[in-house]
Amino acid sequence: MGNLRLLFLGDIVGKTGRALFQKHSARIRRELEIDAVIVNGENSAHGRGITSKNMKFFKHNGVDVVTSGNHVWQNKEIYSYLNENKDLLRPANYPSACPGVGVTTFSCKGKEVGVINLQGRVFMRDHVECPFKTAESILTYLKNKTNIIIVDFHAEASSEKMGLAYTLDGKVSAVIGTHTHVLTADERILPGGTAYITDVGMAGSLNSMIGVTKEAVIRHLLTQMPARFEVDTKPPFSMTGVLIDIDMTTGNATDIKRFQLVDEDDLHVEPDKR
Repeated sequence: MGNLRLLFLGDIVGKTGRALFQKHSARIRRELEIDAVIVNGENSAHGRGITSKNMKFFKHNGVDVVTSGNHVWQNKEIYSYLNENKDLLRPANYPSACPGVGVTTFSCKGKEVGVINLQGRVFMRDHVECPFKTAESILTYLKNKTNIIIVDFHAEASSEKMGLAYTLDGKVSAVIGTHTHVLTADERILPGGTAYITDVGMAGSLNSMIGVTKEAVIRHLLTQMPARFEVDTKPPFSMTGVLIDIDMTTGNATDIKRFQLVDEDDLHVEPDKR
């Protein structure tokens, strides 16, 4: 059946990340012959949270599934969207009473592709169910639907991310870490055929601090006083993620490469209005 090439992009941060994605996504998809696109969008609204308007933007620009994490609950307006649609995921290991779902499938090249969203527990504030047990339960549900499965593990600790990846090695096509907004250099294919990277980074201002202006963050670190973090809109800009090739017959990953685009042009991004 050949290969499926998937682009997974790290957290799209505010209007800056959205502008960068919109400017380059169509060209990237064409030039790199990408079949499917998944992005983490939990910070796409004002640098924290996501809205239904953001989802329309992503769908208009060719995104197949949007994943999230602990910030997905920031804007209550998204709750109804989560309940009515399955192209935006919240972590599956939140209580079942929460809006939305943590697993979905979409069709690509005549085959279903499964996507699972999970959240870690180490150093994370929210008390969620065990991501390891939740993953195993979801795989039981997906096993008769598809063998191409992508996992977004939204977690802080590299050890927890690696632990889940080794636990799921050979059972899923890829375990992709999000949350820290910093692209790591440890992408590889595990012995069982699962692609892995600890974190895919973000789309936003390159010289920011994980997408927001550094001055406020540094002031907070020095004084421990509350600070309002604003999305950085100054160039240069960076968009990072991974390209994964997946054997459509076996579901195993055949290649994973880091992806980074740097744009030094001024995108003339105005700060988001809250």
